[in-house]
Amino acid sequence: MSEQNPKTDTSSNTEKDPDDWVTGDEPMTGAQAFYLKTLSEETGGEFDDKLSKADASKKIDELKSQSKRVSGS
Repeated sequence: MSEQNPKTDTSSNTEKDPDDWVTGDEPMTGAQAFYLKTLSEETGGEFDDKLSKADASKKIDELKSQSKRVSGS
């Protein structure tokens, strides 16, 4: 029997590529839209409210690397 605890060992499913998400083609969530809009304003990027969940996730990752607030500086 395995000694891994699925409640504490989530390494197998925590970093799934957005392109592989089953619901990736659905519209982005409200939380994604809010965060993406905030990051867009902070970085001078454009906010596209028509992005899918997967595309919004990718854009958030891209903008997080440009944001002063999240970069740890």
